[in-house]
Amino acid sequence: MSRDRYVDFLRAWAIVLVVLGHWLITALVREPDGRIIAPELLAAVPRTQWLTLGFQIMPLFFLAGGHAGGGSWARARAAGGTPAGWLGRRALRLLLPVAVYSGAVLLAVGICSAVGVDADTLALVGWAMAMQFWFLPVYLLLSALTPALYAAHLRWGAGVAPVLGAVALVADALVVSVHAPYVGLLNYVLVWGVAYQLGFCWRDGLLTGRRLVPLGMAAGGGLAFAALVALGPFPVSLILVTGQSPSNTNPPSAAMLAWVVAQVGVSLLAAPPLRRLLDRERVWRVVRPVGAASMTLYLWHMLPVLIAAAAFYLTGLAPEPALGSAAWWGLRVPWLLVLGAVLACVVSALRPLERGLGVLYGRTVPDAGLRRAWPLWAGLALDVTALGRFAVRGFAPDGRFPVLPAAGLALGTVLVMLPRWTAAERLGQPEAARAPDRV
Repeated sequence: MSRDRYVDFLRAWAIVLVVLGHWLITALVREPDGRIIAPELLAAVPRTQWLTLGFQIMPLFFLAGGHAGGGSWARARAAGGTPAGWLGRRALRLLLPVAVYSGAVLLAVGICSAVGVDADTLALVGWAMAMQFWFLPVYLLLSALTPALYAAHLRWGAGVAPVLGAVALVADALVVSVHAPYVGLLNYVLVWGVAYQLGFCWRDGLLTGRRLVPLGMAAGGGLAFAALVALGPFPVSLILVTGQSPSNTNPPSAAMLAWVVAQVGVSLLAAPPLRRLLDRERVWRVVRPVGAASMTLYLWHMLPVLIAAAAFYLTGLAPEPALGSAAWWGLRVPWLLVLGAVLACVVSALRPLERGLGVLYGRTVPDAGLRRAWPLWAGLALDVTALGRFAVRGFAPDGRFPVLPAAGLALGTVLVMLPRWTAAERLGQPEAARAPDRV
């Protein structure tokens, strides 16, 4: 089956908007004592929270992930693959670049801590370099659940996503009414799982047979979001704002669920004209490299901010108009251009590393028919816990080196990488079962 260019486009588009969104709202200020602080734009200038409606695009990433994951698991299962073998291959493709990135950042944190860098500055930088990590444990969990979710999809079809959504609404009601934060953790899987499950439905044509279905999703989800913001307790911001309660993202709320449905509907309505556009080779030659580098862009996109901060703010070269003023917004244009140029250099410099990770993946990828899976499950449990910890507290909580999460991520990745096949078992697998899948 040929790859769907539109699915790859959604993945690339989501990554580009995440990068631009993070860069756009990043504000830096040089204090009189020379320290660099990062005031929170969305909190300091509340009207900017409306911008998050355009930049909260992660529902599309989970939709594309469900579309690709459902097809990948269906092919692996038909070729005799096991859930553990399939999951190990997908998890390893994600974890290898994450481990390298985390190792590089943690090494820098250790060096800075040893030479006495200010703890507050180190904590801020460590948080900035981990702010995107919330996505990783959620995606790993949904990948682990894919065989069960896809089995439910085969049996009940499009009825599974509404059930997930209904349970998410109950969990969110408990969070808002009785302040049950641990119940809210379920919504990271349930709300984003709705988009992931809709990816299965989209792949199998359950959402596109009649134009009224995506139209109803777009209109219904949009109206529900507007009502929940205007009449309910939810803020308009679709990105976490410090001190804002309830939040739409921590945990994902009923309003975020409505936004997921609306955004999926809009993406399905836009599919036919965009597919025609993507069929043009000139357009595809622009989109394809972005999709291929999506994990690198996602992981490393805050490094240019640190480089620019050192070059222009520590030196006092950067002008600093009032936050949110017309002059400040005007300077966003050169700011984005500088960051884009630096990121292009970073991506280019990392290409040999990406090729090396590809070789390492080929040597450590588990067999598609893996059955002895306890190291995989233990490793994934450690990885999900460590990545979640980094997402919440950053790479340098309180300015200190995070010993336990760092050790957990290292050990978990090693367990996932352990060779899990004998030569005889590998020779016994059909070629289709051994072919690697993209995340």
